[in-house]
Amino acid sequence: MNSRWPIAIIVLHWITALVVIGMFASGLWMVDLTYYSDWYKTAPHWHKSVGLILLAATLFRLLLRFRSKRPATHGSAVEQRLSKVGHTAIYLVLLSLFISGYLISTADGRAIEVFNWVSVPALGELVENQEDVAGDIHFYLAWTLIGLAVMHALAALKHHFINKDDTMKQMLRLR
Repeated sequence: MNSRWPIAIIVLHWITALVVIGMFASGLWMVDLTYYSDWYKTAPHWHKSVGLILLAATLFRLLLRFRSKRPATHGSAVEQRLSKVGHTAIYLVLLSLFISGYLISTADGRAIEVFNWVSVPALGELVENQEDVAGDIHFYLAWTLIGLAVMHALAALKHHFINKDDTMKQMLRLR
């Protein structure tokens, strides 16, 4: 059993945390933009582009995660089980967010331009009213992910300040 996570996983963890917070904030801000706003087309373009780059980073992170040995897990058996359930839920919600965002963006049959570097092809409308249905799902998944992230952070702080174990130090690369 390893005592620390590989540096690539740690870097991707913290980048993901910052990007998720930024995407959540920008998503809340974007829904109130009017057609006459200078950001009406720019903000969604950036949101989609960053989201697809985060998808690639998340898939890479999962690949690294499955190929790496996990550091020692601390806490009671219940806490260790909750940790596995929580991490799995975070990944599933994150992947579901990517899918729902894709379904919103491609319902009209247009590809997604990732910073005008590459086009991600559209599947078009697969279900009636897809953009609205996927939009509602995306909204609730985003709030769910933020809730899970808050619980994740609180659990890390609990391990650090109450249990005084190495859980948080492993992800900060401290010894």
